[in-house]
Amino acid sequence: MKKTTYRGDLLKRLKDPAYALGYLNACLEEDEVTFLLALRDVADAHGGLRRLAEKTKLNREHIFRVLSKRGNPRLETLQQLAAVFGWRIALVQRRPPQKLPRAA
Repeated sequence: MKKTTYRGDLLKRLKDPAYALGYLNACLEEDEVTFLLALRDVADAHGGLRRLAEKTKLNREHIFRVLSKRGNPRLETLQQLAAVFGWRIALVQRRPPQKLPRAA
């Protein structure tokens, strides 16, 4: 009988775009590092960083650094990565807006 690992099962599930999007949104709620590592999981599920680099026309080493625990991606880079999967980055309201203080 074939033994399934947690990571293997996760990567299999992440091949489904809807599941991957939900996974990324949940990880984004945690913190930036969790999100970047989750985005790397999604990339791994879809052929790895080399394939992602080819599709985005970004340097593989750059993507590797961006999707690490110490990554600090620019918005443009995240937009390019999201576009490969057919997604776009958007802001959504999660609670009523707060009044901002008036400038003095």
